[in-house]
Amino acid sequence: MTEPTDPARSPRFAQIATFARLPHTTDLEGVGSAFVGIPWDDATSFRSGAREGPSAIRNHSRLLRTYHLFQKVYPFRVLETVDFGDIDPVPGFLDDTFRRIEDGMRPLFAAGVVPFVGGGDHSITLPILRAQKAATGRPVRLLHFDAHYDTWDTYWGGKKYTHGTWVRRAYEEGLIEKGGVFQVGIRSSLYSAEDVENNARYVDRTFTTEDLDSLGPEGVASALVRAIGDGPTYVSVDIDTLDPAFAPGTGTPEPGGLSTRELIRVLRPLRALDVVGFDVVEVAPQYDHTGQVTALAAATVLYEGLSALARHRSERRA
Repeated sequence: MTEPTDPARSPRFAQIATFARLPHTTDLEGVGSAFVGIPWDDATSFRSGAREGPSAIRNHSRLLRTYHLFQKVYPFRVLETVDFGDIDPVPGFLDDTFRRIEDGMRPLFAAGVVPFVGGGDHSITLPILRAQKAATGRPVRLLHFDAHYDTWDTYWGGKKYTHGTWVRRAYEEGLIEKGGVFQVGIRSSLYSAEDVENNARYVDRTFTTEDLDSLGPEGVASALVRAIGDGPTYVSVDIDTLDPAFAPGTGTPEPGGLSTRELIRVLRPLRALDVVGFDVVEVAPQYDHTGQVTALAAATVLYEGLSALARHRSERRA
């Protein structure tokens, strides 16, 4: 059984930083879920810095405890969670890095281990989805939390692989199910009115922040659960879905976003979903004037995802 280091024996500020002070191992025998860091940010379109995200998330995840009060579950125990370490990128070389990510993630999916990934810019989700499809032979439904569509075609004269194009590429490559793509938190300004129509070609339903205001977090979560159903689902959370007041440490901040509490309230009912992978990306701690709030929010979002899945598994076993 995997358990975090007990803070009653070893203070939280001691020992090396692993996610939630879990054991670090690359041995997948008996493992049900794993934190994986992907420190890559060469595909950003504005401020870089998300390569520092995984280490910051680990450092501030030391505060996480073993029992989730509201899901009524011990997530690390139910899911046999470990810290798998980082996948090393190749700085300056996107194709090589994407191959490393795909090769590094494929064994986890093949072993039935659910990865909980800390990024890294949002482009990393594309090779993760490639690894999932290669390992299982099936596409997934996608639940995408973000301030931005990420369905643009190219940047800078034909560059197809950036943190703003990954949803479109994943759709074109058959990595995500047609009619099974959902977005939450969208609010950014756009390049043109046509962006709305183009996004609708790839996304089944987009919940903007105004939808969240009118439906409430529970209403949005309920609609998502009904629409997504019981198929395998990948959840990708760009930390900029949060308002900069709650997550200033990110590369492309957009005012008017969700509070941390609102995001958590959307995530908790997702215990009804069959989550096969989960990431939190775009944490750039050097822009965080508080020194910790963004990374702490990211660690908490990952913990909420782990706990929702643990509750799902516990109920299914029962």
